[in-house]
Amino acid sequence: MTGRADPIVPHSASGYVAAQEGGEMLPEDAGQVLLPLARSAIASELGMARPARDDLPWLKANGACFITVTEGAILRGCIGTLRPHRALAADVRANAVAAAFRDPRFKPLVLDELDAVSLEVSVLSALETLSFTDERDALRQLRAGIDGLVFEYGHHTSTYLPQVWNGFKEPADFLASLKYKAGLPPDFWDRDVKLMRYTVSKWCEKDDAS
Repeated sequence: MTGRADPIVPHSASGYVAAQEGGEMLPEDAGQVLLPLARSAIASELGMARPARDDLPWLKANGACFITVTEGAILRGCIGTLRPHRALAADVRANAVAAAFRDPRFKPLVLDELDAVSLEVSVLSALETLSFTDERDALRQLRAGIDGLVFEYGHHTSTYLPQVWNGFKEPADFLASLKYKAGLPPDFWDRDVKLMRYTVSKWCEKDDAS
């Protein structure tokens, strides 16, 4: 199971997608490398060896990613990085291990679950700070199904990947849930709220299984 590129960001005719901060280009079939790399890192933590390449030049460029672990249709873990601070290969490995074993919402993955779970790798673009006059103006700028969103207010912060739009019909509901995730009332608003958006290129193991 290697996954195919998901069209959350446009694909270029050259066979590459631009996702990483700094303009680093990723091949459309990057999932054939990233997904085995994530699974290898998890397997290693469980004392198993799973081969995976980590020697390609684009893996050495700094990148930020989220790893999502699901079992059937049930979330099993999701951990990631918003801003690149290490090589993409290292970020994938670290976040895969964190999603499988350190997401505080779930029990750590055990060996018997390894082959039952599916992995998804989302590589983030650079964050774009939104400028707006009020909440209504901010909502008008959101692109449903395209934008991942970071909410910040003081020490309150949260994010949703673009995939999370699937659970919401309206941008207002999406933002209200994001505020609640940050520990604030869904109807909260203040002029000091900061919003940043990003896009992702994502690859999912279960895409090939369907």
